[in-house]
Amino acid sequence: QDGPQRKKRKSEVGEVDKQLDILAIGTAVGSILLYSTVKGELQSKLDGGHDSRVNCVRWHQESCCLYSCSDDKHIVEWNTQTCKVKCKWKGDSSSVTCLCISPDGKMLLSAGRTIKLWDLETKEVYRHFTGHATSVSSLMFTTVKPTNESKPFDGITGLYFLSGAIHDRLLSVWYIRSDRKEKNAVMSFTVTDEPTFVDLTVSEVKEEPVKLAVVCRDGQLHLFEHILNGYCKKPLTPNCTVQIATPGDGDSTPKPVPILAAAFCTDKQSLLLVYGNALQPIIEKVSLNTSESHICLVRDIQKVLSLKTDAAVTKVKTPVVNSDAKVLVPGIPGHSTAVKTPASGKEKKKNKRKPGETEESIEERLGALDIDVSKVKTPGGLPQTDSFAVLLVQGLESNDAEILNKVLNTRKENIVKNTVARMPIHAVIPLLHELTKRLQGNPYSASLMVRWLKSVFTVHASYLSTLPDLIPQLGMLYQLMESRVKTLQKLSRLHGRLFILVTQVAASQTVQDVPEVNQTAKLVYEDESSEEEGSDDEMIADKDSDENWDEDEEKEEQSDEQDMTVEKEINGDSDLEPENESEEE
Repeated sequence: QDGPQRKKRKSEVGEVDKQLDILAIGTAVGSILLYSTVKGELQSKLDGGHDSRVNCVRWHQESCCLYSCSDDKHIVEWNTQTCKVKCKWKGDSSSVTCLCISPDGKMLLSAGRTIKLWDLETKEVYRHFTGHATSVSSLMFTTVKPTNESKPFDGITGLYFLSGAIHDRLLSVWYIRSDRKEKNAVMSFTVTDEPTFVDLTVSEVKEEPVKLAVVCRDGQLHLFEHILNGYCKKPLTPNCTVQIATPGDGDSTPKPVPILAAAFCTDKQSLLLVYGNALQPIIEKVSLNTSESHICLVRDIQKVLSLKTDAAVTKVKTPVVNSDAKVLVPGIPGHSTAVKTPASGKEKKKNKRKPGETEESIEERLGALDIDVSKVKTPGGLPQTDSFAVLLVQGLESNDAEILNKVLNTRKENIVKNTVARMPIHAVIPLLHELTKRLQGNPYSASLMVRWLKSVFTVHASYLSTLPDLIPQLGMLYQLMESRVKTLQKLSRLHGRLFILVTQVAASQTVQDVPEVNQTAKLVYEDESSEEEGSDDEMIADKDSDENWDEDEEKEEQSDEQDMTVEKEINGDSDLEPENESEEE
């Protein structure tokens, strides 16, 4: 470098051109792969820079220089020719998620949650910005020159840049000032959902507006057009929103087609849209009339995809199956079919019957297939548990109410457990939907369905926990159970009150059924000291009681006499003198 500059050789010029078609790919383990798009092969691998997942990779204007950031909080500057680390420094207190290089190549924007502007020569922070509440997902400069041209331009002061974050519906615009006072965003763009892809046209002249294309997670594209001229308090709404849908031919309703990405073409007017399936995306160049606030493009993606699949089907080759191999029939697991060995051309059997031949019966055909007909017919009783699982799957697939009633109305716990354990995995979710539907019906059937639910959740818990959309799948069931649990307390109170009422009514009826007891007194004893005066009724009552008293005494005496005579007869003293008898009397 100290000596005189020499001219580059042709080979060196070729090397610089080759760098333009190299794709840098950050990996989850921390290494960076350099892939040649022309050769279609891996060129080199950059190791030793990061200990954790690489979040962002940016090429510098110098072709052999590359910057990367990672979850290990560091930013690394790479030399792609030597495949070694040029410089490494700590970028943030948490993981660094995004990078952007300034237009002149002397500054670097990095972001975790806060945004920092680094001087690439000294590797020191030049400016701080407040950033977002969540981790930043996109960073890009929106202007190349400052809007105020009176002051001399140092390459960075007076420029605007844009940032977007995950779970944040606002894209913020920041202004790089000469002082360090202002750290907040000067304006923001509002969108319907989290931004997944952002592209813009850079403003090169003061009066030229910045055009912004933002693709959201909900599959919509929002287009903005705004001249950046200082602070704006209100969030800016999109000038135009673009959606894509399928045509609703006949009875079918139109379905939305998600837009995956969008980018401005070199003319800054037309757009490249990427939509459809992420595995088979469709790319289309579109010129839009942005004067309309909402545009819906109708695209029949089924036709486009079907053409591709038809072309691919013709290339499929059926493999020759070995005679020892076991071929499974699609549908019910465990059922196998006989393997057909490829026959030669001479031995091809003709299906056409001769005029004199009679057609074979179904029983003869089953006999030829070695199926025992007597075993197929079940003698009127319920099927076994292994066939219960098969029946249940058949009922769920065909939505046959008769089969489902036969299986689901089983009361035996062991049959329910065995059936759930033997049923295939793919039938678990349809079974849960069927049980949810039946739970809403008759309370009698609901008590039976709860047994099935318990078995499904205990046996297939590990499978259900792996489903990503489990919450919406079981949402109805959860709401149903929650509503019933809420009413349980009220019902139990009502039950208690009704029970008290019923017991009270029953008790009052038993009291009424008991015959009335005569409450009049048989004997009234009066003290001598008590007053002799009394009503005539009392006197009558006294007379009655005296007569009753005398009668009672006579009866007692007669019974005593009888006892005495019996005793004397037993003792042999029956010959008594008449005198003695009279005395005793």
